[in-house]
This record gives sequence, structure tokens and C-alpha cells, in this order.
Amino acid sequence: MMILSPVSDADLDRAFAALADPVRRAIVARLSRGAATVNELAEPFEISKQAVSRHIQVLEQAGLVSRTRDAQRRPVHLEAARLELLTAWIDRYRLAAEQRFRSLDAVLERTTAAPATPATTPNSTEKEQQS
Repeated sequence: MMILSPVSDADLDRAFAALADPVRRAIVARLSRGAATVNELAEPFEISKQAVSRHIQVLEQAGLVSRTRDAQRRPVHLEAARLELLTAWIDRYRLAAEQRFRSLDAVLERTTAAPATPATTPNSTEKEQQS
């Protein structure tokens, strides 16, 4: 089992830059279903296998994928642990934002639940003046 250190700013920069490209996101999505070769990863795209290899290299440098050798095959694997570290980083900020929204909801609930002072309507004012 590989132990990963906390995500550094440089790691985040590389990972998010790698994921900024739609082709690389599609490759990550495909690899989430299992390992694949460059040829298999290139099938849905109208780009060269060499271009797909370059995309894989960027993902590899970001630590999001790795390659192994299986005889003549060189399958590409998703590094789920690295994605988990990115998710944990994002969740830290998402949870903080959710807590702020819950606090705001509580304040709004208290504000709307407070008894309202009776408003003076034009009809009630006219009736009081006529009496």
C-alpha cells in the first residue's frame, strides 16, 4: 500500500492543471472503470495516439495515473489514492461553506419565526379615524 503525503500546493497545481483539459478528464473517467491501453483510451477521440500519449504523460506527471508493463501491454491505471487526496482537500472547503450556510439558515429561521409587530393597514387607519 502506497502512503501519500498531504497534498502540496505544487501537487494541487499539477493535478488541477491536468484535469482542466476535457480529453484528460475523459481519460480519467474511462480509467475509473478499469485499466486500459493507450490504444483503448484513444478510441473515442479524433486525435492521434501520440496526442493521447501526451495527455497520459501529463496525468502521470500529476500523479493521477500510472503505467505498468504486462508482457507487450502497457496498461494505464488510475491512481485513486491521489484523487482521494484531491477530494479531501476540496471537501475541507466544501464543509466549511456548508457550515456557514447552515448558520445563515438558522439566523433566517429565527428572524422569520419572531413575532411580527402588527402592521397598520390603510383600512384600519381609516376605520379608527371614522370612530
